[in-house]
Amino acid sequence: MSKFHDMIDGYYRFRGNEWLEERERWTELASGQSPKVMVIACSDSRVDPATIFGSRPGEVFVVRNVAALVPPFETGGGRHGVSAALEFAVTVLQVEEVLVLGHGACGGVKAALSGDLKQAEPGHGGFVAAWIDLLDDAREKVIHEHGQGAEGQTALEQEGVKVSLANLMTFPFVQERVEAGKLRLHGAVFAIADGKLRVLQDDGHFEPA
Repeated sequence: MSKFHDMIDGYYRFRGNEWLEERERWTELASGQSPKVMVIACSDSRVDPATIFGSRPGEVFVVRNVAALVPPFETGGGRHGVSAALEFAVTVLQVEEVLVLGHGACGGVKAALSGDLKQAEPGHGGFVAAWIDLLDDAREKVIHEHGQGAEGQTALEQEGVKVSLANLMTFPFVQERVEAGKLRLHGAVFAIADGKLRVLQDDGHFEPA
């Protein structure tokens, strides 16, 4: 029996329980969404923002990618999935807050730290390597200060959040709203091992929520 079949079974449970309990909510959501928060999170199957924050349907607009990264603003060719989601959330949905959510034991960060993916194997596209090179500058700083062990992994997970927050401010529509007090940016890292959420403070340190 396939895992997809198990997912269909899960759908039946959802449709017969949670959906019925929230039927009014789903009817309301059918006419549109108005989330106040956007979360940029990792694709990792262990780190679901709705589960971590106990969010109800329609409350959070989420985009997920390898290592929860935001590229800098740029125009021209290419497929800018994260940038498109950001533009939609900020300019159309007019969210009031954006959270960059990193996490512990992140495979994308681990690959960035080790540099093992720099040379794509024959037949592979090297897409992950090209994506996580967004962390190259932070990687050099982290290796210099913390090495490439567990301490370096944790440090780069935190630095990755800071990189994404800095890149968010390169988008004109983000910068304008932040400076006008209409949009707030946040950073946090969720530790899978102990379940703790550490939030980025104004002084650049991460403290338990």
